[in-house]
Amino acid sequence: MAKQPEDWLNDYPAEEEEEEIIWVSKSEIKRDAEALKKLGTELVELSKSALERVPLDEDLLAAIELAQKIKREGRRRQLQFIGKLLRTRDVEPITIALDKLKNRHNQQITLLHKLEELRDKLIDGNDDVIDEVVALFPQTDRQQLRTLIRNAKKEKAANKPPKSYRQIFQYLKDMAESA
Repeated sequence: MAKQPEDWLNDYPAEEEEEEIIWVSKSEIKRDAEALKKLGTELVELSKSALERVPLDEDLLAAIELAQKIKREGRRRQLQFIGKLLRTRDVEPITIALDKLKNRHNQQITLLHKLEELRDKLIDGNDDVIDEVVALFPQTDRQQLRTLIRNAKKEKAANKPPKSYRQIFQYLKDMAESA
């Protein structure tokens, strides 16, 4: 008896049916390539000291350094090349390092905002705020801090430039860095 068309489907082994073929659309490939190109752009915009903290191989680092020197159309093409290089590499360690760099920057900004608030409290407040600063930074020189606060209040009352106001912030920043 001749095989019917329905029987032809049963001729293939069951193992091959279990394998799943993953189809990736052309649009998805383009989105991934664009994301890698953006990652490359972020890398190019980093300073040399920040680039040292990112795990990059020699070829990629050389391409990034070259892109930092190039202007206009050549830069665009170099960024595309960097994106192409990134497609062949594991970018997860690079993105983790970039996130750490960004987070460190955000933490530093938050610290500066807190120091500004503390400075404003010092100028508007009394000795309790100075005690709070000494508790935060034990190496604080109370006399110097009081002098700066007094001078800042005088400058504010006389509508003079806020020299001592800035010095208080710088002093607090130095204390925070040395702590």
